Amino acid sequence: MRKLFLLSLAIFVFGADLYGWGFFAHRKINRQAVYLLPPEMMVFYKKNIDFITENAVNPDRRRYAVKGEAEKHFIDIDSYGDSALYTLPRYWNQALEIYTEAELREKGIGPWNVYHVKLQLTQAFLRKDAKAILRLSADLGHYIGDMHVPLHTTKNYNGQLTGQYGVHPFWESRIPELLADEYDFFVGKAEYHDKPQLSVWEAVKGAHLALDSVLRFEKILTERFPQDKKYTFDERGGLNTQMYSRDFTLAYHSMLSGQVERQMRRSVKMVADFWYTAWIDAGQPDLSGVLLPEDEMPKEDLVPDKEIKVREHEGLAFNDFSLSPTLLSSLVVPYANSFAVELRYCRMASPRRKNVCRKTSSFSSNKVTLKPLKSEQKELMGTTQI
Repeated sequence: MRKLFLLSLAIFVFGADLYGWGFFAHRKINRQAVYLLPPEMMVFYKKNIDFITENAVNPDRRRYAVKGEAEKHFIDIDSYGDSALYTLPRYWNQALEIYTEAELREKGIGPWNVYHVKLQLTQAFLRKDAKAILRLSADLGHYIGDMHVPLHTTKNYNGQLTGQYGVHPFWESRIPELLADEYDFFVGKAEYHDKPQLSVWEAVKGAHLALDSVLRFEKILTERFPQDKKYTFDERGGLNTQMYSRDFTLAYHSMLSGQVERQMRRSVKMVADFWYTAWIDAGQPDLSGVLLPEDEMPKEDLVPDKEIKVREHEGLAFNDFSLSPTLLSSLVVPYANSFAVELRYCRMASPRRKNVCRKTSSFSSNKVTLKPLKSEQKELMGTTQI
């Protein structure tokens, strides 16, 4: 029997703070990585820790505004065949000898991009370019974190091929948001990597080998939990959002034997390692005199482009975007077989910021896509291209 879900979406035009799944973890990883650095680097990174933390999510924001960004966050290993994890070329130029660039980008270029950004960071250290060091350090932390997420290594990235839609945000956002305060992030000091490109592929390998348990254990628990015990509702950035319940989350975390914590710890360590490796490869420049006034901090003014296609699970960064009642690309909300959606458009209408809502539409569908306000595309600073 087809189930009907009623989802009430409240979008706030002013003061909205709805972030994509995993933003909490990305910020946490970058921040913790700073504390693993040697004193010669700490003098610069600790001073700018808030920037490196907050801007850990910039690559996710770019997915909706910069063509060619989305494929930097994943690699569909299983799209290349059973042995691809071991046979795919580790270096970009070698990969281009076998596959077309279009094919590689379609299936994700995550690990190759990590190495590319590491090389850019080394060059930024050589120049003692404070803006580039900060921007690239924040970006590199994000991309390395993604390579440690099992669901960033598969075409079944959100369980959509196995009837487990929503498992991606569950694994990489719900669990760390609920439990990260209990995680142990003391993972040792930053270490040098002789072959960082091979190191990131080892991270991808470890993440992909964990994929089976990510999906299998979620399915086992789903069979044990009644539907009304598996999910709960919570308000996020003005959206009344269905999410996995605390009880289900704790049971899943236990069944995984702390897998999410392990992957976060590995992410923290590798982020610090790669920052350190880039600095060493640049000749260990003195960072004590590398200063950047607050008003010169790197900034990105992003405008969403409705022509850019992103994967359904990937979240939105509303802070920097202008919104309209038509609203926001790629907010796709599939549930079960069908559902009803009542969309309310809310505006802060008074100095006391009271919310005034009006109903704009009500309909049933298998998929709802809310599209963004089309605004003038502005220049983006420091976009990397392989």
